[in-house]
Amino acid sequence: MELSRPFVRLPYNFDAERLKHELEQLEPGLWMQHPSRVNGNSAVPLVSLNGRDNDDFSGQMLPTPHLKRCEYMQQVMASFGEVLARSRLMKLAAGAQVTPHVDFNYHWYNRVRIHIPIVTNPEVIFYCGDEQRHMQAGECWIFDSWREHNVINSSDQDRVHLVIDTAGSSRFWQTVRKAEQFDEAAQEFELRPYVDGQTPELATERFNVLPVMSPGELEAIARELVADFSANTNNDPDIVNEYRELLDDLAKDWREVWHQYGIRKQGFPRYQTLLKRTMSQLRPEPRALVTHSNNVGVNPIIVQRILRAALFPQQRDAYLMD
Repeated sequence: MELSRPFVRLPYNFDAERLKHELEQLEPGLWMQHPSRVNGNSAVPLVSLNGRDNDDFSGQMLPTPHLKRCEYMQQVMASFGEVLARSRLMKLAAGAQVTPHVDFNYHWYNRVRIHIPIVTNPEVIFYCGDEQRHMQAGECWIFDSWREHNVINSSDQDRVHLVIDTAGSSRFWQTVRKAEQFDEAAQEFELRPYVDGQTPELATERFNVLPVMSPGELEAIARELVADFSANTNNDPDIVNEYRELLDDLAKDWREVWHQYGIRKQGFPRYQTLLKRTMSQLRPEPRALVTHSNNVGVNPIIVQRILRAALFPQQRDAYLMD
């Protein structure tokens, strides 16, 4: 998700001590290692696929038993009034870091990550683009994950954030736009305290990937990416034209198959053939083209944002249910 600036502080504060109290009730064995085995990075799933211990992005998201034990965390998450995607407690161990990266897979195309620090200290620094921030306990932040970002914990204490993913309604983005207009020092912040005995119902994602990506969405993603790498004057013009035609061919042929089969099973092999054809036509060098906006290799973006996201046959039954 792209923002107008690297960091935006949202106008809310939360009771960090109450959050810390609930955090301390969770057993050490619940912390799951980062799926990429990044040293010092671990998480406790709070909203996950089917409410179980996993790192999946796609499918029905439900509260986990761990979240159900944490009354105030539920209140905090519900207070945004949004449909929630995969959400977690995220720990960065003392002396560890999150290496510089850009979030470009399909999940992040339409989602933003809300950070609420629970346990932290001034030696934990978040870098995004050309800016850096220390997010204090109880504050509420979002950042532009399309820019290169990383976190360094130079302290001798573990850092823990409550991390909430959402696409965000118009209400949410109106709040963001207002926050973007103000300097943090001039902003007013609403305290959202713990309410004893209140257990709100959370709205969570159910339909976050289609069994077959719609032709309009595939074309829109491809068009935006083509515009980005075409704007990079350092790219080879011949390769730019090659990739423009490659993605245009995929979009047109995808629409042709869609008009005949939609999400019917008979069409799945045809869709798969188109994805394999496109994959085989990508140049071996991941950075044969790079984006203008953030200097990221185009091949991985095509693979993650289109080719791996365009077909999810296992989701078909969910779309056919009443």
